[in-house]
Formats: sequence, C-alpha cells, structure tokens
Amino acid sequence: MLLSRHRRVLPGFRLTLGFTLFYLSLIVLIPLAATFAKTGALTWPQFRHAVASPTALAAYRLSFGASFFAALVNAFFGLLVAWVLVRYKFWGKRFMDALVDLPFALPTAVAGITLATLYAQNGWIGRWLAPYGINVSYTPLGVFVALTFIGLPFVVRTVQPVLQDFDQEVEEAAASLGANRLKTFFRVILPVIFPALVTGFALAFARALGEYGSVVFISSNIPLKTQIVPVLIMSKLEQFDYAGATALAVVMLGVSFLLLLTINWLQWWNTRHTHRPE
Repeated sequence: MLLSRHRRVLPGFRLTLGFTLFYLSLIVLIPLAATFAKTGALTWPQFRHAVASPTALAAYRLSFGASFFAALVNAFFGLLVAWVLVRYKFWGKRFMDALVDLPFALPTAVAGITLATLYAQNGWIGRWLAPYGINVSYTPLGVFVALTFIGLPFVVRTVQPVLQDFDQEVEEAAASLGANRLKTFFRVILPVIFPALVTGFALAFARALGEYGSVVFISSNIPLKTQIVPVLIMSKLEQFDYAGATALAVVMLGVSFLLLLTINWLQWWNTRHTHRPE
C-alpha cells in the first residue's frame, strides 16, 4: 500500500534529472560554451574591433532601440487586445483570437516579404503614407513594424490567462466603495496583471532582438542605417569571420541576460510589494 502511494508515472528523480541536465546541456549549455570558447580565441584588440566598430555600434542602436519600442507598443496594444478577448462577447471573437497566433504560425520570411510588399511606396498601405513623406519599407521604420508584428502574441498570450482568472467581484467591490473606472484599473486591476505584462514585454523584447527572417526583407540591410545585429552576424558568417560573429553574439547574450535579470528582479519586487500584508 505504501509502495503504491509513492509510485510515480515517470521514472525516479535521479533518472529524470539526468535526462533534464543532458537535454539542457545538449541544447543550451554546450552551444553557449562553444560560443564563448570561439570568442576566447580573439585578442582584446581584435574583440574590441569586432564589437565596437561603427557598423556594429549602429547595428546595436537599431536592434535594441527598435526592439524596445516595438515591445513597448506591443505591451500597450497587447493589453487592449487581451482585454477585448476576455471581457467582451462579439461575433468573430474566435477568429480574432486565432488571428493573434498568426505570427507564431507564419514563416518569418513570408511575413517579411508580405510586410515589405504592403508598406512599399506602391503597396496597399504604403501608397497612402507616401504622399505624407512616410516611407516604411527599406527604412528603420520598417524594422520597427516587423518587430512589432512578431512580438504581439507574446504579450496577449501572457496577459490573457491572468485576466481570465481575475475575479470581477473585486472590481464591483471597488466601484461600490466609490472608485471610478480609472482608479479601479490602476489600483485594482493593474497591480494584478502587471507581472504578466512585464513578462510579455520581456518575451516580445527578447524575441525581437533575435529576429532575422522578417527583418531581412523589409529592411534594405544597409550598414550604418538599416542593418540589425543578427543580419550583421550572418554577413560575418558568410565572410567566414566566425570569431567576429561569435563576438557579436556574446555581446548580445550578455546584454540579454542582464535585461532578463533586471526584469525578473522588477517582477519579484512588484509581487513582494503588491502582496505585502497591511
């Protein structure tokens, strides 16, 4: 009886932990170690030249700037989309809910070609923007549009379950105590969904930093203007400059790890202060 009570469907802890460590090492740890090892073959002047050249600095500014603002826009509009899908019933709701996942299913190359065609000066959308001097395709603005497109589902799918589990009676209690809609949102709803919103922002930001397929078509990949870091890494690989490519990859990894640690700390701080007993 005691044996059947402690019986597990999967194998024991040691075996499953062994498989877990093996899988993580094969997929994550070994490639990361190889990246750092390849970069270690460079001398400090060579490393500095690879990661701090004018072309690399311009690619950093465009990659991090466009990714940040794209994730910021997605955090706002992703919250609105999740709110509409959770709080309202309307015709076509299931279709709209499925449409949110389109960037997940659509190949990035197809997305890039489609966006470049739509926002070109003679495209369906670009022709209406061209008279106002707004050019999207083959400009930094096109990079921002592509990164916004691929990042929206991360925010929606992260915030949506939290809104579904939120008890609306809490809102009714706040309204009965005299709180208006704005105060109810900022004092009652936002503290609950804020950790999920920050997580969605982080996921969208991280996804945008590594995006290649959709950006390479809508941007003209001009060095110092519209070239992002993943494209610069690919160009170095095509030139057989493996050490320079891994040096750029190490910089991107380091910055990404710092950003993720900062975001995790903010989530911990927000959760601690939100649930602190009075």
